[in-house]
Amino acid sequence: MQIIPIRDLKNTVEVERRCAEENGPVFITKNGYGRLVVMDIDYYEKTMRKMDEAKSILDGLEDAKSGNTVDGDTAISNIRSKYGV
Repeated sequence: MQIIPIRDLKNTVEVERRCAEENGPVFITKNGYGRLVVMDIDYYEKTMRKMDEAKSILDGLEDAKSGNTVDGDTAISNIRSKYGV
């Protein structure tokens, strides 16, 4: 984990290099306290994808818990009807 003071943001090439090397977020502090997070776009997209997948799993578990499900044969029948397969 990289932590740098906010004044180092002036050197954008160095901040970009740190983000690429870290392959994770770089934390920016101001007066010794966390203020910002900077990260490589690939890391950001991967993190957002994981968060979306986790939300989908949690939504599915909530559906199962509340009984909002159908059996496999019914699901396949519904899909075939909907798409004319």
